[in-house]
Formats: sequence, structure tokens, C-alpha cells
Amino acid sequence: MSFKRTCFTLSIIGWGLLANAQNTIRYVGQTLSNVDYHHGQLSPAVGVHNIQVFRANRDNKEGLALNWTYNHAPMLAYWNGTFYLHYLSNPVGEHVPPGATLLATSKDGYQWTRPTVIFPPYRIPDGWQKQGYEGVAKNLDAVMHQRMGFFVSKKNRLLALGYYGIALDAKDDPNDGKGIGRVVREIYSDGKLGDIFFIRHNSSWEKSKSAYPFYTTSKDAGFVDACNELLSNTLMMQQWLEEADRNDPLIPLKGELKAFSYYHLANGNVVGLWKHALTSVSRDNGKTWLYAPLRAPGFINSNAKIWGQRTTDGKYATVYNPAEFRWPLAVSTSTNGLTYTNLLLINGEITSMRYGGNYKSYGPQYVRGIEEGNGTPADKNLWVTYSMNKEDIWVSKIPVPITDEVKTHVKESFNEIPSNTALTYWNIYSPLQASVKIESTIDGTRALVLRDSDKFDYAKAERIIPESKKLTVAFSITAQQTSHGKLHIEMQDAKGTAATRLIFDSDGELKVKVGYRNSNIMKYEAGKTYDIRLELDQSKRIFNVFINGQSKGAKVFFAPIASFKRVVFRTGEVRRFPDADTPTDQNYDLPNADAHDTEAVFFIKSLQTSSF
Repeated sequence: MSFKRTCFTLSIIGWGLLANAQNTIRYVGQTLSNVDYHHGQLSPAVGVHNIQVFRANRDNKEGLALNWTYNHAPMLAYWNGTFYLHYLSNPVGEHVPPGATLLATSKDGYQWTRPTVIFPPYRIPDGWQKQGYEGVAKNLDAVMHQRMGFFVSKKNRLLALGYYGIALDAKDDPNDGKGIGRVVREIYSDGKLGDIFFIRHNSSWEKSKSAYPFYTTSKDAGFVDACNELLSNTLMMQQWLEEADRNDPLIPLKGELKAFSYYHLANGNVVGLWKHALTSVSRDNGKTWLYAPLRAPGFINSNAKIWGQRTTDGKYATVYNPAEFRWPLAVSTSTNGLTYTNLLLINGEITSMRYGGNYKSYGPQYVRGIEEGNGTPADKNLWVTYSMNKEDIWVSKIPVPITDEVKTHVKESFNEIPSNTALTYWNIYSPLQASVKIESTIDGTRALVLRDSDKFDYAKAERIIPESKKLTVAFSITAQQTSHGKLHIEMQDAKGTAATRLIFDSDGELKVKVGYRNSNIMKYEAGKTYDIRLELDQSKRIFNVFINGQSKGAKVFFAPIASFKRVVFRTGEVRRFPDADTPTDQNYDLPNADAHDTEAVFFIKSLQTSSF
């Protein structure tokens, strides 16, 4: 029976048999994602920091590909105390050449270098034809497509890899095994790059037409040894499946499988994961698999990637989009690597897709972590990378151990807490033009600072607190302006439903949302600090507002909730576009897509909560 026929037969047998399959990962939790919300109504994992690495801007003139607006499929490694991230890029849309791969680095995961091209556009010889597909290459470049990004050898040599595929038109498939081949170059400890070599050609490609030499011609014996070590690693080779020849002997498990990731269990077995949450288990490091990959029972995942790894506390995590859409981005955890019990939010934001393009999907997607052997960050946390809307590149730091619970209330004055630990329990969403950081204020004291000059996005900082029915929240805020920008302060439940909202609005008024309308509380002044205290009673749906010690009266919740779990500071309006009914493809650019706003700045100097 063929491999495809086997998979089809397994799907016919039904979920009952699959659920009883031995050594199969499964999700047994009761939490499901609600696609009507970008955050899926999922409870956040505590302390997740979402950091934007690269923001697309077509007006950018500072180098090749930095003004391209299709950016996708990032990969991540940690080597010699540095994060390495590379991603592929096209000018406008997926599979529309030219294509290139860019590299950014960071010492701490927060401040990233400006990306540089590591695999440049590759010209296909005129007249080239792809077997089985109509069309002839004419003034055509290759596109990049790679399911593997980095490899660290046993002798600590870092290799970066990419794949040059051929797409004769926008609907052609560059990873059909009929491309040019896979390239490799070394990244040295001083940041310099070695020469580009091919490490594997597609058999349909004429090697004599290659623009780069084969790796065995390198005069660096250590580099050649590292390449040979990579080629002998079965699990590494499994990642090459889509782009490789369909009968490539280096690939042990063949078939219609995409985006392989894996991790080792405590007993040495390997759990494999593919798109659509397909899974299998190997007892011999990927040489053979116990069963044809089947959909992991309980996992909901469409055609975006799923990432799995063992975390530094000895537990396991899978990170993926738990929906038929590419939002939200969530994490599920397991104590044994097979049974997953919860589903927590990592990133529930979808910024505006500023630039339309071929096959551009909404949401935080195509997540990858740091592969086994490619380093462990110094902070021992789980780091992942992904694209937003196939346009911008992000990373997320997920604290280990992974939890959604906070045991004690907040009592934080940011001037009294070391900067490097001040945001440990805060969840932040920090675009490049709308940052969330601990900074010094004008008077020299430290504060949590939200800046926003992004026309299409916002800064957000939220603090998870012990679940409370009656809650006092006190915070100190300074707005540096009154004529532009805004800050929303919300009290939310675990699922992200807000009961109350205070607004430092762009007309200089401090307001509260009361049903359909906003009600003015008072004028506020630029540069003046306001000490605000809220006393909230869930059962009465009433909260009292005090500003600088003066009562501003009782206000009604604009939405009922069962309890309070999150305090949220956000420099923009709630977003509900796209939704499940939004057309799949956006083929237009937004007006003034390259523009930015005058920066608004808000200082949060302290936060304190308590139950009463």
C-alpha cells in the first residue's frame, strides 16, 4: 500500500482508533480557541514578551530587500551568546520573485540589528523549463523557500542554510523538488560570513549552470566536515523533504508532509510534528517511524506550522495557531511530551496588513523555535519567531515554567525595581514604532514607558493578577501630550473581556466608557502625573474612580464579567479586523501605508492591586 493510501486509510478508520494509538501526542484539555477574537479568548501565559524584529516599509531605501513587503518563514538559533534570526523575503508576494534571505542578530532578543542579505537573489538562466509545468524562464529570479535555517556542528561551527526554488509564475510551487538546490554558508563568531556554496542540488537542475560552487570544493576542511556532519544527521535531513527530490535517499520518510519539527522524549524516542498537527514517533532518531503520520487527537491546527520542543524545566511545549485560521498564536504544555493539557495565549494581536500581496495571510504565523543542538538562551526561556501577516517579523519570549497563574497581587514602583527584572510578570506587545520599555523619565526616575508613532499598530502592556471579585487598582500615569495619541486602561477577565475602560484621549480629556458613549471625567495636562485609584465590585457592576485623592464618582461597567484577572494599558483602539468572514486575500495596499504618526508617550510609574 502506498504512503498516501496509508494516510487516507488511517483517516477513514476514525478518531476512536487514533485516540488509542500508543505513543501519539494528544490534546486532552477542555480549552478551545474562539476565532471570533484575535486572542481566541485564551488566558495568557504569564510574562510573555512579544518583540518586533523587522517592520516592512516600502519607502525604506537603506539596502536590498529592506523595502520588500513580503517577509516570512523566520528561523531562530542561539549561538555564542547571540540570537540569530533569518527570514525569506520577496518584493510583494509569496512565490513572486526575486527572493532573498536576510539575517538579523541580537544579544538579548529585544534589540535587533538591521537585517542584511545572506542569500541574495539568484538569476535563473533564460530558457530554463520545469518538467511538468508550462512556461519558460525569461529574466526570472529564483525565490527562497526553506524549512531549515541553522545548524551548529559538534565542533561549534554555525551554518546558515537556504533553498533556491523556481516559481515560473505566481501559482507555481517552488518547493516541488524541481528547484535549483540548497545553499549553505558559515557564520563566524565575529559576525562575518563565509562564502556561499551549494550543499545539495535538485537532480533536475544542471549543476554546470550553478552560480555557486559545491561545498566540497571549499578549502576550509572544518567547514566541509560541518556540512558532512549535517548531511549525516537524519532528523536534519527530514526537514528538507519538501524542497528535496521526491526520491532523495537522504530523506527517510517521504510523502506529502510539510514543515517538520521534533523533540526527544525522556526515553530517547523522537516525536515528529508536521503541518496540520500531523505526528509520529521514532525510536531510532528518525531513521524509521512507528506509524504513518496522523493528525494528533485533540489538536486543532490548519495549514500553518506547529513547533514542539522540550523546555528547560524538563517539560514540553507545542506552539501553534489552534484554529483553521492563523490566529491566535498559542502554547500548550505537557509533562511527558505526549499528553497536552492546556492552551494559553502567546500573541493575540493582528496589526493591519499594510501591503497586499500573493498568498498573504492575516495573523501571527509560521512559528519556529530553537532546534535541538542550536543553542539554549542564557535566560533558559522558550523563544520563538514568526511573521505577522507575512509582512513583519517578530519574536516571543515565553518564560519557563509556563503558567497562566499569578499567586500574589501587584505592588510595583518601577523606580525601585531593577530594570532587567521590572517586566518579569508583565505581558508586552512591543512594535518597533510603538515600544514598551523601562526607561528614565524627564525627572530621572524609571517608569514603564509606552511610546506610539505607529499609524497602524499600538503598544500594549498588561499585568495578570490573582482572580478577584472585588478589586482595588492604583496606578500613576503621566501623559507627555494632550493633542494626539491615546491610552486605554482596561480591567479584563481571563479571556480578555473588558468590563471597564479609562481613556486618556487625544482631545485632552480623561474619559470612561459607559455603554455606547464615553463620559468625560476631567481635562488632563501634559507632563502632569495623575495618581488614579479604581475600586471595582463585580457583583454590583460598579466602580469608583479617584484621581489624586479626589472622588470622581461611581461608574457602571460597560460589560459584565465574572471576575477580574488582567490590567491592560494600550495605546490604541480594540481591533476586530480581520474576522472569520474576511476575504482570504488582500490585494490592495492601505492608504499612506508607509506613513507614521507623531509620537505619543505615556509614563506608567507604578501599579498596585488588592482584593477587598
